[in-house]
Amino acid sequence: MAMTMHCDIVSAEKSIFSGLVTMVVAAGTLGDLGIAPGHAPLLTALIPGSVKLVLDSGEEEIFYVSGGFLEVQRGVVTLLTDAALRADDVDEAAAVQAKEEAEKAMADQTAEFEYSAAAAQLAEAVAQLRALRQIRK
Repeated sequence: MAMTMHCDIVSAEKSIFSGLVTMVVAAGTLGDLGIAPGHAPLLTALIPGSVKLVLDSGEEEIFYVSGGFLEVQRGVVTLLTDAALRADDVDEAAAVQAKEEAEKAMADQTAEFEYSAAAAQLAEAVAQLRALRQIRK
């Protein structure tokens, strides 16, 4: 039997996942993180992107998180995020539309808009689409 650790993914609204895993892969602010059993304690920020869990059964589950924090303690990995979805639940049409709207807003230099808000919207939409592509592979 493979070594496991407990993982919780919690959004502002509810617990999205709780169970035993052998690996967690997430997008941190400094790059992708791979967390395996026995990992040193860690607290890091997450960017919008996908989170891959390798379950103790060997199956993989992909989630989308809007950013947040990842904490590693002895035998426990916790992801706290404003919004989290199973990749299967991401609305691809809405994500594509949000991406196109953000790109259009950023390209229109004459419009009055908050550049950072449009950039954040674009990053979130692209991250959702990336999570969908990852689950389809």
